[in-house]
Amino acid sequence: MKSSILLALAAMAAMAAAPVQARDDCDVPINDWHTRDAVRTLAETNGWVLQRIKIDDGCYEIHGTDKQGRRFEAKIDPATLTIIQIKPDYKRR
Repeated sequence: MKSSILLALAAMAAMAAAPVQARDDCDVPINDWHTRDAVRTLAETNGWVLQRIKIDDGCYEIHGTDKQGRRFEAKIDPATLTIIQIKPDYKRR
């Protein structure tokens, strides 16, 4: 019984020490950034219509609509153009 409790505690400690994969900010030197035109090309490739591109927390943030006309907001890594987060944008009308 005592060993199973210790094993469970060790497993919980290992999970707590693991790095978190989710991130909200980008920490990329400006020299490594792709241009806004590259972000526009990414959007076109995905069938998105852009309303706005801005910089937020060191990432590109775009507002637009998808192929079905649904509004969304996406955070894009400026160095890799990887989509970090995408969510519905209910605020914009």
